Amino acid sequence: MTSNPRRIRPVLSLAATAALLSVALTGCAVGTATSTASPTMSVAVSQEATTSTTATVSTSTSAATTSETITSTAAAAEAFLATLTDEQREDVLYAYDDETKTTSWSNFPITFVDRAGLNLADLTDEQRTAALAVLEALLSDEAYATVTGIMGGDQYLSDYSSSGDADVLGQYYIAFFGDPSDTDAWSVQFGGHHLGINAGLNGAAGTVTFAPTHLGVQPAVYTDASGAEVQPFDAIYTDAFAFFDSLSAEQQATLTSGDVTMCAPGDTCDFESGSGLTGADLTDEQRDLLLALMANWVGMADEETTAAALAEIEATLDETVIAWSGETTYDMTTGNGIDFSISGPDVYIAFQAQQGSAGADVAGVTTSGWGHVHTIYRDPSNDYAGSVSQQASTGMSGGPGGTPGS
Repeated sequence: MTSNPRRIRPVLSLAATAALLSVALTGCAVGTATSTASPTMSVAVSQEATTSTTATVSTSTSAATTSETITSTAAAAEAFLATLTDEQREDVLYAYDDETKTTSWSNFPITFVDRAGLNLADLTDEQRTAALAVLEALLSDEAYATVTGIMGGDQYLSDYSSSGDADVLGQYYIAFFGDPSDTDAWSVQFGGHHLGINAGLNGAAGTVTFAPTHLGVQPAVYTDASGAEVQPFDAIYTDAFAFFDSLSAEQQATLTSGDVTMCAPGDTCDFESGSGLTGADLTDEQRDLLLALMANWVGMADEETTAAALAEIEATLDETVIAWSGETTYDMTTGNGIDFSISGPDVYIAFQAQQGSAGADVAGVTTSGWGHVHTIYRDPSNDYAGSVSQQASTGMSGGPGGTPGS
């Protein structure tokens, strides 16, 4: 099998990102905008996840190896901690095995499930810049662009949608479980609306992992402050349909006759594969395309980490089941989007279009189906998500469709 090449897109500098995000995250008044606002108006948030080639670009900051990712992320975390008061340090630092780590990631809004750590909206500009530097050190350029694109979508909805829940949009939290280190195990948790990253870093083992993680998007496409069109999930959609289009008619029939599953935060997960197409049914080229699709979640850090994670998944790919429902062409002007799941011994990924905007309507902008998606990545062989304890702590069950405002 060939290794998955990581796409590198043009990105804005960290300083530009932090400056613009400081506006976006210092209070999101949702109720003042109307659903008739022009979707082409600019928003006060930086968007690296744009296909525009006219944006000011910086040199790639992605680490090349797992060791470099661990070292640079630990250094960035220490630099962030140095900007905080004693009280803030106490709020952002948890014991490595604190149960909060298992209960504070979710695909529900922050009004339903409390997030751990410090809210970026409560930080100074210097502190916010330092917090974002932790993410930039941890993530590849592409993953960082996706994450800031997701966050920018929230700000866009805050500015232009008819949603009235000001506490849902634009609130993002950062927390560390264990002391940042390039030799010991610790975790970075970053999340809020439509985002829940759990990165485990272990210098002794030489590993970086991202399970469990929630990536979501709403809307599908919007216009950023510079007037560029932003599609945070374009890479995922492109990879998904590259895999689908590579299949024969017979394979597609098997794929779409299977059972698409969703094991969301708060759900008790047996990781049942159900029926569908298996890795054993694929050609080498199709297997590579499937691995490239999974890399959007598994491969959020450097190339070495990505290659190691995909190699582990590939070893049990014959036992991995893929199922698909919904549209069969990448055309967001038709239909209600797609659902798919990938379930195997070493990977679980669910992608689900939400059939509803949860009140976040903007004229001429897709905020349902194609434009409102929840995805979950979990590792069945190492799943610390603690569904039972999370369900008990939140007093609710994280069903696949979410709740109003999700």
